[in-house]
Amino acid sequence: MIATDATLLLAAIRDTGAACCSAALDTDSVERIEAAVAGLPSDVPGVRIGAVPVIADMLAATGTIGAVAAAVLGDAARPVRAVLFDKSKATNWALGWHQDRTIVVERRIDTPGFGPWTTKAGLVQVEPPFALLNRMVTVRAHLDPVDADNAPLRIVPGSHRLGRIAEDDIASVVDRLGEATCLAARGDIWCYATPIIHGSRAAARPRRRRVLQIDYSADTLPAPLRWHGL
Repeated sequence: MIATDATLLLAAIRDTGAACCSAALDTDSVERIEAAVAGLPSDVPGVRIGAVPVIADMLAATGTIGAVAAAVLGDAARPVRAVLFDKSKATNWALGWHQDRTIVVERRIDTPGFGPWTTKAGLVQVEPPFALLNRMVTVRAHLDPVDADNAPLRIVPGSHRLGRIAEDDIASVVDRLGEATCLAARGDIWCYATPIIHGSRAAARPRRRRVLQIDYSADTLPAPLRWHGL
């Protein structure tokens, strides 16, 4: 699942649902991200970063991070949500198997095919038609190395092709398809199909594990519904 060019990345996303772009970020790029997120809280599982000007160019479709998404979605790819996950000995959580099913919008406007609606941390979230999620990718930029003992992302290869999976059926899908572990070095970028089943265990030997995770879409929502954006 290591992708060395756009062709291999597309093939991996299509077939297994995930791929690693090894050493996609150089030291300067990683340090820019570190400086941009340094003031964010580190005592919660995930923090939405919003629009951080110092790394906005990196997240755009022409940037070092956004280009990974654009290789899959095309030049219209844009970041629609960005979260910093800062796992450490003090915040050593686990995340069960699940699919990501919601997007964040500016405000609630009842729209056919969209729902149910929730509000989390003041942000309006909604489940869109699953076809929209099928056209999204999620990119994870690693600021720290992640080995097998430091809570790597776990994915279920091929599960992105199964559509919306009932929560009661997820365990049986995992049993049938198996799982893969997304190990990473500092500066690696993992890209996966947003609907893929994924999760992570608590770290066996917890060390700092910072990951900047960005959801990308090339879709425009049906008016007047609008993406919240970063």
